[in-house]
Amino acid sequence: MEITKREVLASISIIAVMLLIGFLISGEISNSIMDDNEKYNKAVKIKDEDLFRYGMDTNIGNAFVYGKLESVDTVTYPEIGGEYIFVKKIEERRERHEEEITEKDSKGKEHTRIRVYYEWETENVESLHAKEIKFCGSTFSYNKIDLPSSKYIKTIPGDKVYSWESGERVKVRFVYYGVKTKYKGTIFADLRDGTIPNKTHFYKDSSIDDIVKMFETNATVAMVIFWIAWIILTGGIVYGFYYLDNEWLE
Repeated sequence: MEITKREVLASISIIAVMLLIGFLISGEISNSIMDDNEKYNKAVKIKDEDLFRYGMDTNIGNAFVYGKLESVDTVTYPEIGGEYIFVKKIEERRERHEEEITEKDSKGKEHTRIRVYYEWETENVESLHAKEIKFCGSTFSYNKIDLPSSKYIKTIPGDKVYSWESGERVKVRFVYYGVKTKYKGTIFADLRDGTIPNKTHFYKDSSIDDIVKMFETNATVAMVIFWIAWIILTGGIVYGFYYLDNEWLE
């Protein structure tokens, strides 16, 4: 691929236009980051239960709140015991599968055979959750706060059952995951109308300062990722331009 002088000059123009567009977009991103940072800086920082209740009742607005998250009532399955805010039970079956594979022998001839293998597959999923939770001394319905991720509890083998998929009796196991009943951490929420928004994210084991720093870091990373992606896109466009037949420049 021979690159002419006119193609080089044209590619410089392309790069200049892409950089101009990139600066315009990054300017919008920067303005959005500044607005978010202003929102975080103006947000009230709360660690007191009474102040949290007061903030919700008086529509205080955006706030970082640090406190204890715990379950008002608990759930479990009898076979695993314990107490959880949320618990999930997954029934898995070790199903038989067949796969046709082609192999070559020492003389280079191809032979086809059936490979039989077994895999654990999900048959059924069920779960239980508490009706109410408490955060920083105030009680909410279960769906108000997005709980920490569930963690593996244990696996209990079950009796073999007949599988209509494979036509044979297969192994069964029950795998359990759960969310503990007590955590400490921070939320960022709009305190209004005596409550918080549904699915408010809970940052487990994180202080208010930790979350503010994380938000600021995420904003910087987003800007860096944008420019990396934009430079790659610009390079791809220039390469594509060189690759095309550009006789019209002659």
